[in-house]
Amino acid sequence: MIEQFVRFAIRAPKLVLAVAGIAFVLCGLVGVQVTDRLSVGGFLDPDAESSQAERALARDFDISGMQLIFAVEAPGDVLTGAGADRANDIVDELRADERVRSVDSPWTDPSSRARSTDRDGRVGLIVAGLTGDDNQAQKTAADLSARHTGTTGEITVTVGGQAMAFQEINERAARDLALAESLAIPLTFLLLIWFLRSVVAAAIPVVVGVLAIVATTAVLFALTFVIELSVFALNITTALGLALAIDYSLLIIGRFREEIARGHDQHSAIALAMRRGGRAVLFSGVTVALALIGMSFFPMNFLRSIGYAGVAVVALSVALALTCVPALLALLGERITRKPLREAVAVESTFLYRLAVAVQKHPVLIALPVLGILLIAGAPVLGMQVGLPDDRVLPDAAQSRQVGDTIRERFDANATGTVHIIVYRDGADDATAAAEYAAALSRVHDVDVVLAPSGTYAGGQPLGPGDPGAARADSTHLTIATSLDPYSPAAARQLDDLDAVEPPGDTVFGGLAQQKRDTAAGIGAAFPKALAWIAVTTFVLLLLLTGSLLLPLKALALNILSLMATFGALVWVFQSGHLGGFGTETTGFTVATVPVLLFCVAFGLSMDYEVFLLARFAEEWETSEHTRADNDRAVAVGLARSGQVVTAAAAIMIVIFAAIATSGVSIMRMLGVGLALAVLVDATLIRMILVPAFMRLAGTWNWWAPRGAQSILAKVRLRE
Repeated sequence: MIEQFVRFAIRAPKLVLAVAGIAFVLCGLVGVQVTDRLSVGGFLDPDAESSQAERALARDFDISGMQLIFAVEAPGDVLTGAGADRANDIVDELRADERVRSVDSPWTDPSSRARSTDRDGRVGLIVAGLTGDDNQAQKTAADLSARHTGTTGEITVTVGGQAMAFQEINERAARDLALAESLAIPLTFLLLIWFLRSVVAAAIPVVVGVLAIVATTAVLFALTFVIELSVFALNITTALGLALAIDYSLLIIGRFREEIARGHDQHSAIALAMRRGGRAVLFSGVTVALALIGMSFFPMNFLRSIGYAGVAVVALSVALALTCVPALLALLGERITRKPLREAVAVESTFLYRLAVAVQKHPVLIALPVLGILLIAGAPVLGMQVGLPDDRVLPDAAQSRQVGDTIRERFDANATGTVHIIVYRDGADDATAAAEYAAALSRVHDVDVVLAPSGTYAGGQPLGPGDPGAARADSTHLTIATSLDPYSPAAARQLDDLDAVEPPGDTVFGGLAQQKRDTAAGIGAAFPKALAWIAVTTFVLLLLLTGSLLLPLKALALNILSLMATFGALVWVFQSGHLGGFGTETTGFTVATVPVLLFCVAFGLSMDYEVFLLARFAEEWETSEHTRADNDRAVAVGLARSGQVVTAAAAIMIVIFAAIATSGVSIMRMLGVGLALAVLVDATLIRMILVPAFMRLAGTWNWWAPRGAQSILAKVRLRE
């Protein structure tokens, strides 16, 4: 298949590139619309208890899970005078809007004044429950914000809540992506010029990379008609497409120049480069895609959507590398090879060859300190606490972030910490039993009040009237107000205590604390399956590549070690707040889906480099006498040859992922830093130090396979 691509590209390069150009224009016209179709939701398991509670609240009690919170601030008492007039106008307009399901405010409901006004009485909150899904709620939030926020006289109205935070995250992510691309592409081009010593050669990966970016947006747009796609998929997969397209182009160009240096003519060099490097690209793409498929084991649509989109983008990057790169080489190859090539230098004189030999002389002495560094760096991962994203993922200037900070700093009650309990009941004494249950719940530590149909309870005693609308024929809704941060350990303990109170029937818990628990449980249950899938498929592929049982196990162990060091560093910075959290708000927890996303993407990228090196090791080994000295030379030569590509590709990937880290959305910053750090550790400490050290210690055992399996492997192995 690859050879057919190559022959066609060599015979008709202009036709191939013309088709690519037309596709570029069409994809650009389609892809520009993708942002409007993306969702910032999908962090929850739709079958989890908290999701069931959210659906029941909307269906039976007309309470929406998507809230929009207006903060009305006055210089004096906000409940009177101009503050009251402005607030009542907003409430009236919200109640007349069919997109608003419910409205709660201290101006219209005196019972909510204690929890909806701040300690100084200068800020009051209007809480509006919105209809529709995440995307519809975002659009409603943007419209209502434009109509009602601003300063009139001495009264200032700002807006926050989950719906507004989602809208601002979506808007900010799209803007940050454009900035990241504008930074990454020119810097990448400069790096390529430095690595390849040719402007023409450097232009080839950039052209393919730009094609990958535009085509990725079109692929994502098409996928939105099949699945709900997260807005973060646009940032991650666009960067991934750019990085892989350049990565694969570099491998093929490097192999092409190597064959030219050996004396082959241009067309023969292209054919040889694609026969060897092209197969490595195809094999690497399959490996990365299999790692991304691991995200489909998780119940959160956020992860599933990025996994599906990532697989499509990897396939796209491979296709572009196998078609456009040989076509560009056929047209521009002579201009690349006019000057003497670096590959013509004797391999023994290269830095990477000398480094491999130095490591092989003292493998234990050199490897042990590196292992110690990685283990120490990974230690903080043991203290990882997970949570869900809220307005604090946005920068301080974001409106929803300002409202969220105001609520956390100036209000006794935390509106985001509310726990909802739906009690499904039957029997004659249900009303009495529900009242007793509400009173018992109000005695739980750190519970402020419990609102039930029969009354409002605090400390086990009734305080005032309840909400008759919270009772249905077969269920009762109880609202538990608390001042605790829903993602804090104290909130988790409180949830355990609430769950321990004997209910009068079956219950379903909702709220952010329960969402956090459900998310952690869902990830914990799915992670072993995803890990098993990635480990088994990677092992089989590397077995087919090398014919060895030991090398795939070595690759898995070193990759996991590298990723644990990356996770530990991220926990130390972003969860614990060291180094200023790289400019993000330290909340004391890590967004639960980020480690999973990092694991699958970074694992795939690590295996990408592993394939490049192992394919070259195997090529050198197979042409040798299979002695211990041959093993050492195969590793040194393979590292010197493919290591140049790995180093260049890693540097470019770090630039691309670092550009993502410039985002003002802390999730994107953490992902960008995490991926850049994972690539840096993998391309330096792992590939340059631990790999040659391990392979020196194992010697010819690196290539061992059971005698009975050798004949089978010889037939089915996938060779570069």
